Amino acid sequence: MKAFTCLAIDLGATSGRTILSTFDGEKVSMREVSRFANPMIPMGGHLFWDLPALYHEVLGALRQVAKEGVELSSIGVDTWGCDFAFFGKDGQLLSLPYCYRDSHTEGAQERYFKKHDKRELYERTGIQFMDFNSIFQLDTLRRGKCTALDAADKILFIPDALTYMLTGKAVCEYTVASTSQLLNPHTGELDRKLIRSVGLRRRRFRKMVQPGTVVGRLSEQVRAATGLDKVKLVAVAGHDTASAVAAVPASTPDYAYLSCGTWSLLGIESPRPVITAESYSGNFTNEGGVDGTTRFLKNICGLWLLEQVRGELSDAPSDIAALSALCEKSAFDGLLNPDDPSFAHPDSMKAAIDAYFSDRQEAGPACAADYVRCIFRSLARRYAEILERLKEFSPHPISCLHVIGGGSLNPYLMQYTADAIGLPVICGPAEGTALGNTLMQLRAAGKLKNLQEMRAVSRASVELKEYKPKNQ
Repeated sequence: MKAFTCLAIDLGATSGRTILSTFDGEKVSMREVSRFANPMIPMGGHLFWDLPALYHEVLGALRQVAKEGVELSSIGVDTWGCDFAFFGKDGQLLSLPYCYRDSHTEGAQERYFKKHDKRELYERTGIQFMDFNSIFQLDTLRRGKCTALDAADKILFIPDALTYMLTGKAVCEYTVASTSQLLNPHTGELDRKLIRSVGLRRRRFRKMVQPGTVVGRLSEQVRAATGLDKVKLVAVAGHDTASAVAAVPASTPDYAYLSCGTWSLLGIESPRPVITAESYSGNFTNEGGVDGTTRFLKNICGLWLLEQVRGELSDAPSDIAALSALCEKSAFDGLLNPDDPSFAHPDSMKAAIDAYFSDRQEAGPACAADYVRCIFRSLARRYAEILERLKEFSPHPISCLHVIGGGSLNPYLMQYTADAIGLPVICGPAEGTALGNTLMQLRAAGKLKNLQEMRAVSRASVELKEYKPKNQ
C-alpha cells in the first residue's frame, strides 16, 4: 500500500511539538518537525496562554513540511484540557485564553456551590472537583464581568480553537469537552442545565463531534501562508491524555495506565462511566475516550514539581538525565504529597517543598539529589495509593501498569514506581500522545477500523521497556 503521512500537533502545558508520522501498513514511524516552549504569560494580574504564538509555531511547522515536499494527508491537534478561547462573530480571537493555573479560580468551587448542589454536579458529569475545571473558570469569569466572555460568539477548547484558526470550522470535540465538567457522559452532550448555571447557552460551544471526524481543510489564507494544499483537519482525541491512552500498546484489558508528564494521569479504561458514592468520595474522574470508552482516572500533580524546582537548585545539572541520576547520590527518605495545594503554582517550588517539611517538623531536602529523590519516590508512593483504589473499580484484575509519555523514559522514577506498586511497569511509547493522535488520523482515513487495531499498530511501532519490582 502507499505510505500514509500525517502531522500530529501535540501541545502540552509546558511545551509543544509537531510530529510527522508515516504509516506503511504495519507500523508508524515518527519524526519530530519542531519543538517549542509553551510558557504561561503573566499579564494584568493573571496568567494566560499565548495562543497566537502557538498558532505561529504550528504555521512554521506546516511551512517546513511544505518545504520538504511532503505529501501530507491530514493534520490533527491535541492539547491539555479545561482551558478555552473566545472568538467573536467576525472570527477574531477576543483575548488570550486564561491559564488553568491562574489564581483567580482559588475558592471558585465554594462560590459556585453556594447556589448549586455539589453531589448533583458530580452525578451529572462524573468529573473530579478541581478549581480549574472549565465550569468553575467560566463561573469565575462571569462573576468578574469578563468582557471577552460577554462578547464571545464561540467558546472553543484549545485544540478546537487551533483547528478553527487553521480551517475556519468551529466544533466541540468530545474528549476535550469531557474535561470541562460541563459534559454529561450518559448523553454524550454538554449539559444545558450546567451551561445555564454559569449564565451561558449551548450554541456558544458549537457542534459536538467524536474523535475521527474530518472537520474541514486548511483555509485559503493558511494554504497561502504555508505552501500546503487543501489538507484535511481531523478532530482526533483532542485531549492529550485521550490520545495517549488510545496508543497504549496493550493486548489484554488487565492493565492500568499512567500518562506521565507535567501531570500524572493514572487510571483504567472502562466501557461505561463509573459514577457511584465511592467514586464521588474518592474524587475520581470520568473522561471521554475513543470508541465510547471512559477514562476513569485520577489527576496527580506529576513532573510539574521537578520542572519547577530544577531551575532553583544551584547544584543541579541542566541535563534532565544527569539530574535524575542524582537519585543515586541521595539517601533522603522524606516523602511529600504531590497533590498538596501548596504545590499548585507557588512563586518558588523549592520554598514550597521546604515549607511542607518545616510545617510538619520534619527534616527536608538538603541538596539537589535529595529534592529529585524525594519527588520521584513521592510520586511513586502516590501512584501506589491511587492504584489500590482503582483496583476496587476495575472490571478486570490489574496485572501491570502501562506508562506512556516523557516520564516513561526516566529509569529512576519507573523503578521506584514498580517497587511501590509491586507490579511490572511497561514503558512506552514516550511520544504516546502524538502516536495516538496519528492513529486517530489513520482511523479517519479508513486505514484502521477500531481501538484494537490502533493498539496493535502501536505495539508494532514502539520498543517497550519493562521494570519489575526489585522485592519480587
